[in-house]
Amino acid sequence: MVDSSASTVAETKQQRFERILSREPFKGLKTILDSLSRDRQAVWDGVNGTNSYEDLVVKLGYRVTMTKQIHVADCYSRTGPAGGIRAVLPYFDIPTQSALPTLVNFDSTLTTTPKSTAFFNGMLAELKRQMAT
Repeated sequence: MVDSSASTVAETKQQRFERILSREPFKGLKTILDSLSRDRQAVWDGVNGTNSYEDLVVKLGYRVTMTKQIHVADCYSRTGPAGGIRAVLPYFDIPTQSALPTLVNFDSTLTTTPKSTAFFNGMLAELKRQMAT
């Protein structure tokens, strides 16, 4: 019989980050981060080098634009270069029954609402807490 603990390779901090980020509670944040950058090292560095969701978005090369409300259905008709929207990310948080949409735009802006920003700030803080334990 082989001792599995002897053959286990230690998980790096970045691998741990990816594993935690892939969990169900962080699905919305992961979707946004995946839309902002395919460079996993840049995402890892951004999460470690910032303390807020807005700062993380900026670190990944985007400017945050706040709006009072986003009508997701209307945004789908504006996707593409002509409409200016690269991705519509309609996140719905079931426990709070909250719609928290985010728009990724071709002009390197991220359009969101104050409520979404506060929610993802909390999610980023929880991600960082879990990474530290």
